[in-house]
Amino acid sequence: MVTPPPIAPAADPGQLAGHLIVECLVAQGVPQVYGVPGESYLAVLDGFHAYRDRIRFVINRQEGGAAFMAEAHGKLTGRPGVCFVTRGPGATNASIGVHTAFQDSTPMVLFVGDVASDQRDREAFQEVDFSSFFGPSTKGLAKRVERIDEPDRIPEYVARAFATAMNGRPGPVVLVLPEDMLTRTTRARPLPRIEPVQAWADPDSLRRLRELLVAARKPFVIAGGGGWTVEAAQALQRFAENWSLPVGNAFRFQDTFDNHHPLYAGDVGIGINPKLAARIRECDLVIALGARLGEMTTGGYTLLKAPRTSQKLVHIHAGPEELNRVYYADLAINASMACAARSLEALEAPAQVPWRDWAQAAHADYEANLVPQALPGSVDMPAIVALLQKHLPADAVHTNGAGNFASWMHRFFRHHGLAKGHRTQLAPTVGAMGYGVPAGIAASLASGRVAVTMTGDGDFLMNGQELATAAQYGGKSIVILLNNGMYGTIRMHQEREYPERVSGTPLANPDFAALARAYGYAGVRITKTEEFEAQLLAALERPQGTLIEVMLDPEVISTRGTLSAIRQNALQK
Repeated sequence: MVTPPPIAPAADPGQLAGHLIVECLVAQGVPQVYGVPGESYLAVLDGFHAYRDRIRFVINRQEGGAAFMAEAHGKLTGRPGVCFVTRGPGATNASIGVHTAFQDSTPMVLFVGDVASDQRDREAFQEVDFSSFFGPSTKGLAKRVERIDEPDRIPEYVARAFATAMNGRPGPVVLVLPEDMLTRTTRARPLPRIEPVQAWADPDSLRRLRELLVAARKPFVIAGGGGWTVEAAQALQRFAENWSLPVGNAFRFQDTFDNHHPLYAGDVGIGINPKLAARIRECDLVIALGARLGEMTTGGYTLLKAPRTSQKLVHIHAGPEELNRVYYADLAINASMACAARSLEALEAPAQVPWRDWAQAAHADYEANLVPQALPGSVDMPAIVALLQKHLPADAVHTNGAGNFASWMHRFFRHHGLAKGHRTQLAPTVGAMGYGVPAGIAASLASGRVAVTMTGDGDFLMNGQELATAAQYGGKSIVILLNNGMYGTIRMHQEREYPERVSGTPLANPDFAALARAYGYAGVRITKTEEFEAQLLAALERPQGTLIEVMLDPEVISTRGTLSAIRQNALQK
């Protein structure tokens, strides 16, 4: 009898490429991703089911909200926030979050399900050339755009995306996933977790920086941008203390330096304290640490004249492409914030510096700016901000979108600073409306901390649908909605430029409190200051999120004046 040959074991077919995508995210330490499902990446969705005990797919209601939540996640954690969308309409909706991540220097990775490989370049259903749409040639969307055609190279592409998103100036990366590629099998394995590469300042530059400081009489530090860590913020504080340097935080990076510190001079951005603006103009040395020195931080390039400033300028930035791009610096240093701040704290300071009184005066100006002007109406917004300061925990996360409503927090709320252990401000320097609501939900889901969103009626309606996302996943944010019945910022500019010619700015609004309740939040409305404190305390105790609608007098258009005053001033001109 002839013995049959042994049956060879079947070759390991591997796993679906879509599953490997998810496994690579797990290897990078991603706890959750945000997205709207699409048929173009069903194999990836199946992968999230397979790995559901290790990573969560948060289902959003619109891709713009999903991308904002991923951006907020990246801003809060320092690791790339991850978003999944489908081709064409999904990707274009998500582009607002990509643009925000680019201008805000936030690490983020957007995965886009694409048409099948054999249908490419035929204007197939929802087809878009993503390299052209998102690519570096746009000068404002993604740092890098790549398409994964081979399943075996998925680990390489994902690892590179995370490295690119974090290295140098942080920013967004787009990975395009052909539908047919995701359904092929592969035996490739994920690469290990990527950590950002850190760049140190060279010793000669640090010696030159010290010489500039010693020669200065009125130096000023502007801190902000991406890439900060708790340790870097602590080192910045020690550097400022060693040299008695006044520090201002760049636009919407107000938690970089402790607002309670005696060397804090205020935020350098929209609605800047006029005395702080004058102080920056008269200083003789600016040390810009991590800040890009964009239009909002520089007051439309007037506080610091481009391309050559009247002040001596030291510009320290993680992205070499940013140095000497807009401003010619007297000293440009390419260094990561984690390294730059540690180098600065090691600079030996002289026993005495001539600007100590000047630095103290800068802080006194900041504290004086906390005293509000008298404004009309039954709602006192500075008093409401004071109640937030009183009752919220020090590590509460504050978010906002774009609009004059944000100025109340920017001027009157005092962040404890990253040096005390937590990032507490998530706000779009790009000025994107609709950011605050999804950002607050992401902060709640990602950290479990108290998350408070300041929004306006126009701003809320751009992404208010994400309250349904929060309710589905147990997110608990407190939304304070200022309802003045108009696009307030544009109306303010309109009255200044074209007084009494109202066009395109009035809003007919829904019942926001009822709308919040429909989504699963508690919803309440207040019409006077005295009603707010009880509602805030109740919101902090509730198991679900709360929306507090604040009926704000349309006259109260900014922290410094009324709509009528702006109109009358324009008419007199």
